Amino acid sequence: MRVTKHQRQHRIAKILEAGPVTNQAQLVDLLAADGVEATQTTVSRDLEELGAVKVRLPGGESAYALAELPTQQIVPSEHLRRVLGEWVVELAPSGNLVVVRTPPGCAHVVASALDRGGLPGLLGTVAGDDTVLLVVAEEHGAAAMVERIQSLIEPSRGTSRDADLPT
Repeated sequence: MRVTKHQRQHRIAKILEAGPVTNQAQLVDLLAADGVEATQTTVSRDLEELGAVKVRLPGGESAYALAELPTQQIVPSEHLRRVLGEWVVELAPSGNLVVVRTPPGCAHVVASALDRGGLPGLLGTVAGDDTVLLVVAEEHGAAAMVERIQSLIEPSRGTSRDADLPT
């Protein structure tokens, strides 16, 4: 199957996160098992662009690993508070979704901060120009997520909501 470079690199990252990959030929085979055709040269370039490095595993064998991806890095809680406080103008829950309104052109900043904010139950975001759609795990619920975000925007209203943030 033909995929774009970004799709292939995304799959490589997922493969590396799933388990040890000790060499490029193994990675080519794992991609092929996933239906993605790639040469060892292409995989080598992809690994370099992704910033993959060889690390020593317990037992002495080495495998490829990715440095922490920017989307997986947790933003400091103060940054999240500042972004939400400056740019969130309205929150509306519905089922397991939350609609977040921002000024025009600001939705991507809010979505990125939320994606990296480490909020329990937040599965992901989709950003437009002035609207962010949050997908919340059903067991957490949209109303609880709105309450959590409100407590970050207005810390005086929140009590011990900081427990929901990673440190």
